[in-house]
Amino acid sequence: QVQLVESGGGLVQAGASLRLSCAASGRTFSRNAMGWFRQAPGKEREFVATISGSGGSTYYADSVKGRFTISRDNAKNTVYLQMNSLKPEDTAVYYCAATTTSWVTRFTLDYNSWGQGTQVTVSS
Repeated sequence: QVQLVESGGGLVQAGASLRLSCAASGRTFSRNAMGWFRQAPGKEREFVATISGSGGSTYYADSVKGRFTISRDNAKNTVYLQMNSLKPEDTAVYYCAATTTSWVTRFTLDYNSWGQGTQVTVSS
C-alpha cells in the first residue's frame, strides 16, 4: 500500500482559495490514479476529484467542477487539489486516496490507501 499524508487545510472565508497537497510514498506512484474525497459532519464520504497515473485524465464531482483543479507531480510523488471560490458547503475533512490502477475512478471501493485527512473550514 501507499502511505499518504495530506496538508494545506485551514479556515478561510467564502470566496477564498486553498491548495491541498498529498505526499505519497512508494516507487509505483506514477502508476496509480489518485483521488480526493471529503466528509462533512453527519454526512457520508463523497468523491471530489480524481486524476490518472499519467495526469492526462481528470474527473470532478459536479459540485466542484470549474472551481477545483486536481493535479500531480510524479517527480515529487505529490498530488494537489487547488480549491478556488470556496463556499461554506465545501467545509469538510478532505482525504487523499490512491487506487491500484492507473485510470480515473470516482468509486470509493476502487481506492485501497487513504490519508489521515485535513480539515477545510469555509466561513460565510
